[in-house]
Amino acid sequence: MTMDGKIVITCACTGAETSKDIQPALPITPDEVASTAEECRAAGAAILHLHVRDGNGKATQSVVRFREAIDAIRRKTDIVIEITTGGAVGDSAEERLRPVKELEPEMASLDCGTVNFGNEYIVNTLPVMREFAAEFRQRKVRATLECFDLGHVYASHYLVKEGLIDAPFHYGFVLNVPGAVPYSVENLSAFMRALPAGANFTVMGIGRSSLPAQYGAIANGGWIRVGFEDNVYFSRGVLASSNAQMVERAARIAREAGLQPATPDDVRKELRLRA
Repeated sequence: MTMDGKIVITCACTGAETSKDIQPALPITPDEVASTAEECRAAGAAILHLHVRDGNGKATQSVVRFREAIDAIRRKTDIVIEITTGGAVGDSAEERLRPVKELEPEMASLDCGTVNFGNEYIVNTLPVMREFAAEFRQRKVRATLECFDLGHVYASHYLVKEGLIDAPFHYGFVLNVPGAVPYSVENLSAFMRALPAGANFTVMGIGRSSLPAQYGAIANGGWIRVGFEDNVYFSRGVLASSNAQMVERAARIAREAGLQPATPDDVRKELRLRA
């Protein structure tokens, strides 16, 4: 939901699967990610969704690497940092949760169900979801409840009913992942109808659905996510020059709809992030 004429823009700048072979401008090192965070903050992003890579460019859940990236970002910008616990295909639940336990970030993603991911799959059972939610709550980390399927939204209600997740609730609808739910107006509407009352939601359109999903978010009071994790192209067949270019367009579209990009402090207030 919009906040007094404002909309939250998240940038997912690296992800776990995108490579420099596909997108040469992909930020990988902590310093590259920090510079990207600074540029995206200036362009209108309030949240940075953070994956990290090892020295060979491979996705990792290394606490050391997350700490290096977070420290580098903090030296440059006040953007809200939301770390991933989705990790990469094949990561164990223990590996995915360890950075939350040791670093206690302001925000982190919490996947709400098992999902096909192209030719692979990511496993998130209800017991795993409960374990993650309990750790988030204990450490006062605000969850983004990521839902790749309609059943994931309903599965999240167990966490709410059991008191494992506190309001205000924030959801991330991840649409158009190969093997999961495609982006469409009808599918977005179904996800929205399944939300707990008063929940905020960010719409994430993967690949060619990125731009339509941004319009869908604006039209329905949602928030926007862009970045190389979701889509490397600015237009058909044209690679984006940077993550900031993606953010700049999202901010322009929002302003044309009468909305202003929210600041990190707006997000901290709206989601009651830990001081």
